[in-house]
Amino acid sequence: MLEELKNRVLEANLLLPARGLTTLTWGNASGIDRDSGLIVIKPSGLDFSAMGAEDMVVVDMEGKVAEGKWRPSSDLPTHIELYKAFPGIGGIVHTHSRWATSFAQAGLGIKAMGTTHGDYFHGEVPCTRPMYPEEIAGEYERETGRLIAETFKCIDPEAVPGVLVYSHGPFTWGASPEEALCNAVVLEEVAFMNYHSLSLAPEKGSMQQCLLDRHYFRKHGKDAYYGQRVPRG
Repeated sequence: MLEELKNRVLEANLLLPARGLTTLTWGNASGIDRDSGLIVIKPSGLDFSAMGAEDMVVVDMEGKVAEGKWRPSSDLPTHIELYKAFPGIGGIVHTHSRWATSFAQAGLGIKAMGTTHGDYFHGEVPCTRPMYPEEIAGEYERETGRLIAETFKCIDPEAVPGVLVYSHGPFTWGASPEEALCNAVVLEEVAFMNYHSLSLAPEKGSMQQCLLDRHYFRKHGKDAYYGQRVPRG
């Protein structure tokens, strides 16, 4: 079942430690097959080095296991809420990467300060509000997903494909598991850059809007011209 997607989700998960985005068993990646409404996700607590495609867990949009011998990631309810809230996405990555998580623990968003950021995120990557005690005491992981959706009530999730959950860490997403992973890598890099830029110039604000627009739209949208078109035939 969904063998190709399993392999792609496995590869995204294996790249989390390879890219320096996670330690021990922290973090997870998933992908969704929109036609069937089935999600493939990393199993809970399994060491990355021990995982194969056969270890990936297939679940439906209610969290019921359709195939797999392991329990799915404990963050599955968050992923489900994001797939429901953001119908244009096809993959999600969650990490506890050092620099992005530092901003999350400080309760700060990551401003668009330079063109590296602008190539991938059309504006600040926001930090959510703190969770209410009743949200933490209730369906915590599901409430985390709902909190992220609430944060994006007035933000296009496809233009800003990432968030920092207050006191927790980053989630990124994209059209595919591969794109979600790429956005996680970029988010960690711009968090690193922002931390040092703000250390050098604490008063520094966001980049010029026109420069942000130029860099974002040269890679995204109908008039994008960065990169190569895939040849036909």
